[in-house]
Amino acid sequence: MVSSAEILAAVRELTNVKQLDRSELHELLQDGIYAALAKKYGPTVQAEVSIDDGRGDIRIVVLKTVVDAVTDPAKEISLEEARFFDEEYQVGDQMEEPVDFAVFGRAAVQAAKQRIIQRVREGERTRIRDEFSSRVGELLSGEVQQIERGKLVIMLNKFREAEAIIPYREQNHREHFHQGEPIRAVLKRVEETPKGPRLIFSRGDPLFVKALFKLEVPEIQQGIVEIRVAAREVGSRSKIAVFSRDDSIDPVGACVGLKGSRVQAVVNELGGERIDIVPWSSDPERFAKLALAPARVARVFSDPVTKTIQAVVDEDQLSLAIGRNGQNVRLASELTGWKIDLFSSREWMERGAEGVFAPLPGEEGDVDLQLSEIEGLPPATVAVLAEAGYRTLNDIIDLEREDFLKLPGIAPAEADRLMALIESLTEEGAENDNAGASETQE
Repeated sequence: MVSSAEILAAVRELTNVKQLDRSELHELLQDGIYAALAKKYGPTVQAEVSIDDGRGDIRIVVLKTVVDAVTDPAKEISLEEARFFDEEYQVGDQMEEPVDFAVFGRAAVQAAKQRIIQRVREGERTRIRDEFSSRVGELLSGEVQQIERGKLVIMLNKFREAEAIIPYREQNHREHFHQGEPIRAVLKRVEETPKGPRLIFSRGDPLFVKALFKLEVPEIQQGIVEIRVAAREVGSRSKIAVFSRDDSIDPVGACVGLKGSRVQAVVNELGGERIDIVPWSSDPERFAKLALAPARVARVFSDPVTKTIQAVVDEDQLSLAIGRNGQNVRLASELTGWKIDLFSSREWMERGAEGVFAPLPGEEGDVDLQLSEIEGLPPATVAVLAEAGYRTLNDIIDLEREDFLKLPGIAPAEADRLMALIESLTEEGAENDNAGASETQE
């Protein structure tokens, strides 16, 4: 027969493997012993169980109430039988009956074992649920334990008992992993199954791109820069729209890093997948312009009712705006959440748009350029100028260096930069006008 010391040693080993503390060990043992007592005496049995770790001993006492007529043998004993042990017993007294662990039969010991295993599993499931429910979107690492019918079974580095998989549809099918290889993936969701929680990971979701940038960009970790939205065609191209809560920090520059070091680290993890990083905007028309990068968009018109954007680009920008097999415009549409229809400037004019809308940029009556659209002008400077009432190029085109220096937050170096920008932009406009005049003369 198995002794209490042997049972205690076996359960202690089990709890070491499962990383349970001493209080959990005692609770598991007591629960298992109560299950064994119920098997032997009945489900209503009352008992006290005390565990002495030092001596490796388990003390079990069954409590029975002394009664005239027994109705529940599991918790009652007749007065006549009680007085067989002690003549002093009276009706209503509680008799303590010590139980040697060795008297438990095989079935009772098995019941205790099953109950302990069940409690250990329930504890594991609860810990997994508590640990990972709030970590969706996080990047975690492990190794490929096995490959089953296309899905990757992952053993996590820091929670090895958790069931974790990367389903076939969540993989980048240009990648090939083998058993035992290290792997990183983003936690997409925690899925409940009859066997407990299952962790669903992904390397094909836009969440994976977000998680990689969070790892590489301290400003994202600190909450200064945020990836507002991401769109992805796995293994080919991704677009992310970024926003900064600090006007002095350029969100695109923060994600690109010095000499492109940060974005390159992400590209390497994605196996060379191309990544476009654009500023996020709450204005759908401006956001659509930005999302169609690297193509330059001349004009956009929006229809909020149908959530449709009509974007007009010059002839030489049309193929770039569309992208290979329509990929660029498709990702831009996914990024903005609006349907984007592309038109070349010639096609737009042939549709009769010149009689309805203002002329395209570069033609007579060109729309004034917003300061926020000027490449090379930091968001912090744009904010300072906007505070002073300057929002377009025409607003600042006639200002002098001294006028800029009067604005709070504009340092001499920034004033020089503004003057150089104005000069370069006005020179470009003059060159375009001259080119147009030459074409006319010819």
